[in-house]
Amino acid sequence: MDDSISSSSAPDRAAPLSGQVESTTDTIGHHPINFTGDGGEYFRVWIVNVLLSIVTLGIYTPWARRRTVKYFYSHTEVADGPLEFTAKTRSMVVGFLLLAVIYAAINVASETGHDVVVGLAMLGGVALAPWLWGKAMRFRLGNTRWRGLRLQFGASWAEVYRASWPVFALVGLWVVLGFLLALLAPEVADLAGGAATGAAEGKVPTPEITAPMGILLFLGLATSFVLLTRLDYNYKVLLVRRTLIGDQAGRWHPGFGAFLRIALASLGVFLLSAVLVTLAMMLLGALFGGVQVLMGGTGGSRAAMVIKAILIGTVIGLAGFFLSISPALAYREARMFQLLWNGVGVSRIARFRTSLGTSAFVWLRIKNVLLTVITLGFYRPFARVNEYRMKAESTMLYLKGGVEPLVSQLTRRQEQGGFGDAVADALGLDLVG
Repeated sequence: MDDSISSSSAPDRAAPLSGQVESTTDTIGHHPINFTGDGGEYFRVWIVNVLLSIVTLGIYTPWARRRTVKYFYSHTEVADGPLEFTAKTRSMVVGFLLLAVIYAAINVASETGHDVVVGLAMLGGVALAPWLWGKAMRFRLGNTRWRGLRLQFGASWAEVYRASWPVFALVGLWVVLGFLLALLAPEVADLAGGAATGAAEGKVPTPEITAPMGILLFLGLATSFVLLTRLDYNYKVLLVRRTLIGDQAGRWHPGFGAFLRIALASLGVFLLSAVLVTLAMMLLGALFGGVQVLMGGTGGSRAAMVIKAILIGTVIGLAGFFLSISPALAYREARMFQLLWNGVGVSRIARFRTSLGTSAFVWLRIKNVLLTVITLGFYRPFARVNEYRMKAESTMLYLKGGVEPLVSQLTRRQEQGGFGDAVADALGLDLVG
């Protein structure tokens, strides 16, 4: 990471980049990022989006997304200038409907037994995955403005596909593993005979997983974990380095080892959380069983207690799952936020720093999950605002020279199409948060 922009006022001694904006002064100004939104205010936006999405069977989704993004952007101030989201509703609606039609067509083909069509669609999806990701990034950045300056994703399609090699490696890995597992599996004829015998006797045989098969599955999952982490690394680095504001490119130089360490640590947090939550659930189950024994009752009352136990167990199980996975996801989100915003800069003119605390963000996420479960989801907008505020207001922009002289030298960029946003939504790549 180039430290030419820092909290000190030392002049930049690095060699100038081609096309670099020349600062009128060497003064380093620091500009905190402010978020002026409010949970109660966003709740009104959120509840309207939810109700209209339900009433319209999801058709309102692009309008809901646009309202959400515009709310968060308009309340996020960078160097006293709010962000803007300029995407037209029409382009977002067309992209959403196109994606919905493609999904429905694949679903119909699957339900009607057209396996060849489904298979071709899946292969096409793999081949087009990098293009869809690039299209989504171009749309998002092309419709983001700050002080009238439009961001742009300038990566070529060749760069996008080179960064996407883990996608194809992952598919190839599981194709090979599928053949190997088929070779190592018990004979199909034996399984078929066992199934017929079991059906006659009222029993269904369980397919046997041998030790070599188990080892292969473990190696496949471990390799997939590394490949997915590498894909995340490739895409984030490409996104930062090929994002332009005006004619100035982003810069970031993280190592893949940092990504892998965060991924492994997040997995460890998940396993630890799962153990603790399992122990807590076992304790609750023992206490509930003890209460049942003490209460006794008739057969009818016991049947009612069984039903209650199933309902309570379901609720506790869902809560346990979210309590297990939420700390790991929050840990990863906080650590990745720190890795990104303590290293990213814009050419030689700007850099960012964040003071986000990992433990503080994890505890905030746990509290938000608990309150969201207790309120049956109605605390969700407040949770989202609280998390966004913590991340935004922990970040500082260090800018060389005054804001106005630099902005006046940067160029505007052109709008993109709307299909990318619908793809990004389907892939879970949220614009905000």
